[in-house]
Amino acid sequence: MWPLRGAPRARALALARCRGARALSRDGGVSYTQGQSPEPRTREYFYYVDHQGQLFLDDSKMKNFTTCFKDLQFLVTFFSRLRLNRSGRYEAAFPFLSPCGRERNFLRCEDRPVVFTHLLSVGPGPPRLSYCGGGEALAVPFEPERLLPLAANGRLYHPAPERAGGVGLVSSALAFELSACFEYARGEPAQPSHVRWQGRRLALTMDLAPLLAAQRP
Repeated sequence: MWPLRGAPRARALALARCRGARALSRDGGVSYTQGQSPEPRTREYFYYVDHQGQLFLDDSKMKNFTTCFKDLQFLVTFFSRLRLNRSGRYEAAFPFLSPCGRERNFLRCEDRPVVFTHLLSVGPGPPRLSYCGGGEALAVPFEPERLLPLAANGRLYHPAPERAGGVGLVSSALAFELSACFEYARGEPAQPSHVRWQGRRLALTMDLAPLLAAQRP
């Protein structure tokens, strides 16, 4: 992981406990050791993000609000560097990677690696969607017409940074708020056709559907 200087004591202790402990990924039965060094001066760590955008060490036995990472600087650094895993290591089990120098931080996710949790309306500009606990430092412009309600799983998606796959999940609490803006066509009660936002009626483009389908396992 990133140098522990200045990091919260709890994070340092968590990493120290995990070093040298064997773990088994649920995705493909891949084994690893937190902090392993496959090459000189190289370290590898393994993480997991749930459908609420909470980040954990992948092998944490308990995954809840108490055990997730909360340090803002850490989260911003981790997610701002997130990209598709093209390293040649653990690509199937951990599809995403957040590199930091010679350290590789592998990530798997319950659904998508980017999870939008808050709608920010700060300042004179258009609203932005914030993700994964990063506040204003991790946010993208809100594009209501590009919201993708997926009837297959009842979840809502929105464009995310391209380097992280281009599609992000909207957390259930925020999705519930936004669902009040949807309009449904006659005969299609499960699939919205339009969204009303700031006095405008916008047709949903559904352009994220092919991208999301292509990235499904």
